[in-house]
Amino acid sequence: MTKAYWIAHVSIADPEAYEAYRRANAEAFRKFGGRFLVRGGPQEIVEGEMRPRSVVIEFPSLQAARDCYHSVEYQRAKAFRDPVSDADLVIVEGWAGDS
Repeated sequence: MTKAYWIAHVSIADPEAYEAYRRANAEAFRKFGGRFLVRGGPQEIVEGEMRPRSVVIEFPSLQAARDCYHSVEYQRAKAFRDPVSDADLVIVEGWAGDS
């Protein structure tokens, strides 16, 4: 089964309030097998424009990634994020390769 990823770029207006989102999203990610590969950290923009924070979360399948986003658990967490940040988020299927 091909894995899938959430790729997000985020601007955070209130880092203290954003912590409520970080605590709340763990339930959804655990339930749907989400695993952080990138969670903030230093980044170097070498082309184009980007928000200050990048996040990549791996899921076991495209369906799990979609189900997580639309789940009650994630939408509850997202309600903490929305008032204190702006985000661009894409769900993308991974590449299985030529193997």
